[in-house]
Amino acid sequence: MPETTRPRPGAMRFSQALQYRLPLAAFVSFLHRAAGALMFVLLPFVVWLFDASVTSEISYERFRSAFDAGLGVLPPWAVKLVVLGLVWAYLHHFVAGLRHLWMDVTHQVTRQAGHASAVATLALSLPLTAALGARLFGLY
Repeated sequence: MPETTRPRPGAMRFSQALQYRLPLAAFVSFLHRAAGALMFVLLPFVVWLFDASVTSEISYERFRSAFDAGLGVLPPWAVKLVVLGLVWAYLHHFVAGLRHLWMDVTHQVTRQAGHASAVATLALSLPLTAALGARLFGLY
């Protein structure tokens, strides 16, 4: 008796992808990739920030004024929000990178270890981002 084969389900649609519930480890891994892409896209802005902060005293004042008066058409809160996005991207990418290195070195690739390390990644990167964001927005 021949075995019946099921037809392939076809390509996943975007609406179906939104209904799929990722495990926390996969979500943190996705955020790791998104943080790396965000840092790459905003690299020209980072280069400008660095250049403006170290070229001269005048350029440093211009750099500081971007956070107080805005930058071109961007209001100061938007500049700070972009910088906060960079802060989050760097911190999350760094901590998640350490997570991946730890898993590679210790060969802890079980579901429980992946979940625990994902929780630790979020528990480290999010409060650090919040603390630096509070400093950036002048809350302390």
